[in-house]
Amino acid sequence: MMPEVEFIELGLIDYKKAWDLQESLFNTSIQDKIKIRNGETGIETKNYLLFCEHPHVFTLGKSGSEENLLLDEKGLQEHHAVYYKINRGGDITYHGPGQLVAYPIFDLDQFFTDIHKYMRFLEEAVILTLSEFGIASGRVEGLTGVWIAGDTPKARKICAMGVKSSRWVTMHGIGFNVNSDLTYFSHIIPCGIDDKAVTSMQEELGHPVDIAIVASVLKQKLADQFHFTYIHNNE
Repeated sequence: MMPEVEFIELGLIDYKKAWDLQESLFNTSIQDKIKIRNGETGIETKNYLLFCEHPHVFTLGKSGSEENLLLDEKGLQEHHAVYYKINRGGDITYHGPGQLVAYPIFDLDQFFTDIHKYMRFLEEAVILTLSEFGIASGRVEGLTGVWIAGDTPKARKICAMGVKSSRWVTMHGIGFNVNSDLTYFSHIIPCGIDDKAVTSMQEELGHPVDIAIVASVLKQKLADQFHFTYIHNNE
């Protein structure tokens, strides 16, 4: 039987509100897994996929350096942005309007217990999505995320990734630049990598892209990669 994933479309939502929701769903899954391990019956963990956009925000992962944020508090205010240190892996990244953010909260015991494979599946779903729009992309060895011309001096990142997992439950996920304001990336050293550029679908294609259409394609590619079916709470 294929795993089921509840899809939740959050729209444009404050980063902290989305983070709090993730934490709540994540912690509930972990507590349910503990109960199951302790022999309680009638309990089953649930899987979720949250799609959203955020107002301008910079987030720093556990392995990152604050030196990679190039704005002070005044600069953040001037750019109408906020900053959070968070509990995912990875370094610093930016989220903002026009960027499609996906947060899978999966119990990998229902899929496969391999975080490396999990990350590659997320990347592959984005790579296949971009291909639908005529954009060739791929990976860069040793680096996480999805890249354009990744094996050339013109390598540029179009999708950043960072996750947290505990007891094989995941949270956080991907920031996929669709129509992102790329000037905000000049205020950080993205993911701590100072010698590669950042791009978006709009930048690559030369025109804005309907983010709802991109979301629909990515949603299907994720289901195809992980072999799950959706249940919807608000569509």
